[in-house]
Amino acid sequence: MGDSKKYITAEGLKKHNKREDVWISIQGKVYNVTDWIKQHPGGDIPILNLAGQEATDAFIAFHPGTAWKHLDNFFTGYYLQDYEVSEVSRDYRKLCVDFAKAGLFEKKGHGVMYSFCFIGFLLFLTFYGVLFSNSFLIHMLSGALLGLTWMQISYLGHDSGHYLIMTTKGFNKMVQIMSGNCLTGISIAWWKWTHNAHHVACNSLDYDPDLQHLPVFAVSSSLFKSLNSTFYGRELTFDSLAKFFVSYQHFTFYPIICVSRVNLFVQTLLLLFSKRKVPDRFLNILGILVFWTWFPLLVLSLPNWTERVLFVLTSFAVTGIQHVQFCLNHFAADVYVGQPKGNDWFEKQTAGTIDIDCSPQMDWFFGGLQFQLEHHLFPRLPRCQLRKISPIVQELCKKHNLSYRSLSFFEANRWTIRTLRTAAMQARGMLWEAVNTHG
Repeated sequence: MGDSKKYITAEGLKKHNKREDVWISIQGKVYNVTDWIKQHPGGDIPILNLAGQEATDAFIAFHPGTAWKHLDNFFTGYYLQDYEVSEVSRDYRKLCVDFAKAGLFEKKGHGVMYSFCFIGFLLFLTFYGVLFSNSFLIHMLSGALLGLTWMQISYLGHDSGHYLIMTTKGFNKMVQIMSGNCLTGISIAWWKWTHNAHHVACNSLDYDPDLQHLPVFAVSSSLFKSLNSTFYGRELTFDSLAKFFVSYQHFTFYPIICVSRVNLFVQTLLLLFSKRKVPDRFLNILGILVFWTWFPLLVLSLPNWTERVLFVLTSFAVTGIQHVQFCLNHFAADVYVGQPKGNDWFEKQTAGTIDIDCSPQMDWFFGGLQFQLEHHLFPRLPRCQLRKISPIVQELCKKHNLSYRSLSFFEANRWTIRTLRTAAMQARGMLWEAVNTHG
């Protein structure tokens, strides 16, 4: 009996790559998810970035086993012609199955409880130092502790955005709003919007929002071409102002990072008050109002404006260490221009990430994200499991001759500054050429 299945070619599948017509392939079966993207918990952008493609590895990375049963609702009846699985993908999928059978995705340890206790202790010390001490040094130390608190809260919010850290989805959402909006002033809705896009399009200059920092920073001269940001829907203009800032970015990197939290506040407000569909908009706005109530009141409790300004700057500078860390994980890694491809998922993650080598005693400080590649490959894996699987990931990279970069914190900073300096020198050459041309 002949094969009665209906097939579609890869080229035919590519035609279904628009918002009003979105098809994807998962394990060779083709699904029409046009209507689903409006309800997708992870947002529409991750699906749109992989529209018209084979996307099995990305689907496996972001979804638990319970998600598979829902796929049949979207099956088109078509199968992808000449569907093949690369050796890298085959090994990656086997690892996912092995980790699931071992229960690693469910074994979260006691890290969440420890985090809650530690954050509560830090907040107590911060408020006590501000409200019950007259010492300038204690006030500055309290500012530093607040910055450290924000770092730890961000890690907790990050975890809750990737997997359930609480017993129910309702409690998990409550933690997200509390940790993100109420305590840090940064919307969990904004974080999900940008972070999910970053994971799918890791280090794509025109698809990954985490590399789109013009006019202030540019990690590659490819950004000098004024690329169009698919994420923001606008041109990343590289004009004379951008040339000037980028020309000195290896000097301005750390000072700007010290106050970069201001940009996150602004980005949060721009999203929440935009026309874009925002999940739980009311809760997000309410949470932001909570932050902008307690934080100004805490700052105003200090005796004078000198201490108030220094307190805010100190808190921003300390939490800036975390912003530096995120830059170290990607700025000096490989970049590319164009849409992410579903058939080289593993390769793109290895190319676009850099791990930070540290002792187990420092895992709390880096929130598990020093294992950046491991996290990108297995985003649903609790942070307490990342160190355990690291040797396995290294072996797989070695087997397939893929890069696995793990640098000390100092060395990663050196690589990042070198990357920024290289782009700065190229921009400076363009700047001086423009000056000499126009006088």
